[in-house]
Amino acid sequence: MRLAAPHIVQYQGSKRILAPQILRYMPKRFNRMVEPFAGSAAMTIAAASEMRAGAYLVNDLNGPLVGLIEAVVANPDGFLRDYAAVWEGQFSFPDGHLAHFYKIRDEFNAGDTRPANMYYLLARCVKGSVRYGRNGNFNQSPDKRRHGTSPSKLAKNVKCVSALLRGIAQFSAIDYREVFDRTAPGDVVYMDPPYQGVSDVRDCRYLSGVSFNEFADSLEVLNRKGVDFLISYDGACGGREYGQDLPEGLGCRKVMLKAGLSSQALLLGRKSVTYEALYVSKGLIPLMPTVKAEKAAQESDFFPEAASW
Repeated sequence: MRLAAPHIVQYQGSKRILAPQILRYMPKRFNRMVEPFAGSAAMTIAAASEMRAGAYLVNDLNGPLVGLIEAVVANPDGFLRDYAAVWEGQFSFPDGHLAHFYKIRDEFNAGDTRPANMYYLLARCVKGSVRYGRNGNFNQSPDKRRHGTSPSKLAKNVKCVSALLRGIAQFSAIDYREVFDRTAPGDVVYMDPPYQGVSDVRDCRYLSGVSFNEFADSLEVLNRKGVDFLISYDGACGGREYGQDLPEGLGCRKVMLKAGLSSQALLLGRKSVTYEALYVSKGLIPLMPTVKAEKAAQESDFFPEAASW
């Protein structure tokens, strides 16, 4: 079994567990990896841990989240020092640790989006699940059972991530279509956009939705430029498929990756396996593993954790 790549924070929807499977559909070596919907940058970190690319572009419309990752990479000691000050504050706060969380959340929503505050909210909120209100404010509640990741426990992963990406990663918080315009042949673009059930409506897990039709049309930009890409997009659970397929005209190949037991099904007393769809662009199809090889790899690498759907 492969050792899991280091990670910065438990983040709902992260592809950290699926990363070993997704990486099999990427070239062993390429010029630059681009993530337009990076989230916690789990795929960038996983690719860097295998030295797949010479450079990385980490982008997400969530500016404070990108700022957190950039701070970890550029100045890990400074980030850890700042986070320790925020984290330790909850134990001496006059009104208790829950009130301390709400104080930091209020400050964050008022504009104090420093990386230490962003990380504290992610580490302390319920199930590591980000929630935003209609006004764009962070509105998730604290987990009453724990105090979040301690700075001492976090330090090793932060320093590992910094060592992997420092000097070779760039960061931005712009629209994915602008990222597409900045790509070039030799890049591999990995995308994990908001899934179709939340793409055309306001969803509290994302700052902004992504229209299915606009997204599909925009992918033609990458095809015209000869830029290879991979897309994690919807899937199936308990025999039910979610979302419509991307247009055949894009020339992609769709594969289903085993993602584990559905956490929601487990809460209802059922064991339903979740599969996530991965679309492979036409330029990468010749590099795809055989069905037999992929099945063997899944059995050896798969981490049997409950998947959020």
